[in-house]
Amino acid sequence: MIDPIAISLGPLTVRWYGIILGTGALIGLLLAIREGKNFRIPPDFFMDLLLIGVPTALIGARIYFVAMKWEDYKDNLGQIFAIWNGGIAIYGALIGAIIGALIYVRKKKYSFWRIADICAPSLLAGQIIGRWGNFVNQEAHGGPVTESFLRNTLHLPDFIVNQMNINGVYYHPTFLYESLWNVMGILILLWLRRRPFLRAGELFMSYFIWYSIGRFFVEGLRTDSLSFSGPAWLAQLMDALWSPMTLRFEPGAMTYGDNIRISQLVGVLIIIAAVIFIIVRRVRGTAKVRYLDPIVLTDGTVLGTVEIKNAKSLQENPAAAEVPPASTEPKEPPQ
Repeated sequence: MIDPIAISLGPLTVRWYGIILGTGALIGLLLAIREGKNFRIPPDFFMDLLLIGVPTALIGARIYFVAMKWEDYKDNLGQIFAIWNGGIAIYGALIGAIIGALIYVRKKKYSFWRIADICAPSLLAGQIIGRWGNFVNQEAHGGPVTESFLRNTLHLPDFIVNQMNINGVYYHPTFLYESLWNVMGILILLWLRRRPFLRAGELFMSYFIWYSIGRFFVEGLRTDSLSFSGPAWLAQLMDALWSPMTLRFEPGAMTYGDNIRISQLVGVLIIIAAVIFIIVRRVRGTAKVRYLDPIVLTDGTVLGTVEIKNAKSLQENPAAAEVPPASTEPKEPPQ
């Protein structure tokens, strides 16, 4: 088994989980900085955004988890702050990060949607790497499986198979399923962001759609899902949507008496909301700004844009070839 402690110096211990999460955040930061340069956004902007986004994400993740399991905390309020004992949720982290980013981005006079689009692949990169922290900790896994399933059906290497052996029982490596799903997602986002038809905000929505689809199906395999007892019709709907997985997999166990996984329900609602967001903006004609257009600050300053070298793309969107020079002076607002 992999020792979850990477470095131990007396009372000071550094865990692999923290190193892996930090690496994911760093890779995401580098991706955002690289893309930001195409729009002439200074690297310091994304560094500061990360410094704000990480703590607000952790706070959001903890609040979300505690709210969903309030029965376990209402009589022991001190445990709410004991985050080192575990208990965070990815959707809560996203909510917290978005709130922090909204405040910072508006202060810096950027459009939130433009920055969110640039950061969308970075979010997936962080999740791709971060899930391996769950692997080291032997947590967030699925239900029990046979060793043969891992070795002969999935053809996983020994180090993964051995780590999925917890107290003599092998489990679904759901961390791996989600990580690989996100690898495909980041490739799709990187392709989408160079398409001339993509409007501002739509890459960010595409991230939510892709991630939520994968999370919906992977969540059904897990045994540690936040869940509740809901109406039978809603539980049947969730089961019907997940039913294609039953051709090969068995669903993970939920808390006794519960029938709806919160992450699955939230994922479905996010997918619906994101699709509606894209369609409504297109129909109303409010989605006029393209991802590849220059970024314009709220004070009128025009930044740079991505150079399009593909001739076919230029034919489909001639305006994208016209890159205005960068302006360092604020423009006077129209009278």
